[in-house]
Amino acid sequence: MFFQQTFIALGRALPAVLAPAMIADLMLDSAWIGVYFSIGAVASLATQLGCGSFIIRYGALRMSQVALVMLALGMALATLDSPLMLVLSALIGGGGAAVSTPASSHLLGRVSPPRYMPLVFSLKQTAVPAGLLLAGLLGPQLTEAFNWHYTMLFAALACLVFTLMLQPLRQLFDDDRVATRTFHFSDFSTTLKSVVGTKSLRNMAFTCFAFNAAQTIFTVYFVVYLTSLGYTLVAAGFVFSTAVAIAVPGRIVWGLLGSGYIQPRLVMATLAFGMAVSMVLLSLCNSGWSTILVGTIAAIISATALSWHGVLLAETANAAPEGMRGAVTGGVLSFGQLGALTAPTVFSILLGLSNSYSLGFIVCSIPALLVGIALMRQRSA
Repeated sequence: MFFQQTFIALGRALPAVLAPAMIADLMLDSAWIGVYFSIGAVASLATQLGCGSFIIRYGALRMSQVALVMLALGMALATLDSPLMLVLSALIGGGGAAVSTPASSHLLGRVSPPRYMPLVFSLKQTAVPAGLLLAGLLGPQLTEAFNWHYTMLFAALACLVFTLMLQPLRQLFDDDRVATRTFHFSDFSTTLKSVVGTKSLRNMAFTCFAFNAAQTIFTVYFVVYLTSLGYTLVAAGFVFSTAVAIAVPGRIVWGLLGSGYIQPRLVMATLAFGMAVSMVLLSLCNSGWSTILVGTIAAIISATALSWHGVLLAETANAAPEGMRGAVTGGVLSFGQLGALTAPTVFSILLGLSNSYSLGFIVCSIPALLVGIALMRQRSA
């Protein structure tokens, strides 16, 4: 599950990391990158709401393989230099990749002791910053050596090879699948009702909305933001990779703290305030700031906006009814996809109106601030 999520994160991050090269080559506006990821978020929203039945019927590992194949296809389509192919790339790649986390949560929820779920899920989720790190390091280097088309195709091929490597493990990990389970369109409403109708899950859903919004804005716009400040693509990619590396130990530390030392809600409140403040600081950056200072701010964002997943997913799995962890996780994450949909759209609009990245960073930090306040009030209540 770790390597599966690493490849998923790598594939999803590449368009953002390579955005400056893609924008220049295809003569697109900078706001395009936000639209691309918003389209992907729409597809992710649909697949995460409806993937529960497929996970139960075909198994978590099989659906992980499907996610990898769809992501590979999405990356390949992006290289065809057509606006329509870019839309299809976002829909297929984004929709497929979104299945990976509910599938892995279904699998881990079966075998993890409840007390240690925050730590176990956090360890698994360190795969995401690992994938982002690889995208930031290798993506610009391969693009400099070849071009962004070959970089996307190399990543797509890697996903397909790993898909085949997972096949011998299928019988072991998919032994709980129910072959008679069928998909119904009512599964969408059933999943939504199970999340919205349970207070603890509803709180996690709104938290996921705010946290994923902040994460998406950072991963989508940070590299192109640095290039607007005068950084080269390779230099911006290096700063990005160095920063996201902090999320690997960050996720482990937050997961460890949430596994018995500190209440998980307090951990998430701390993360919320940290990402809100650091995004405001990022908005203040200019070309005169040192790389170390900019990198430090990015590292704080990485330690918060990129490090919340294990704690939140563990709380979600703990609150989910038995046998529904995959579906309920998908439901909670669908609210995160709403954040990933609305935040880049709002950012793109503000960027177009103001021709400045600063206002977008400030506005998109507000949901995290509000969630932090709400979590503190819930804890005190």
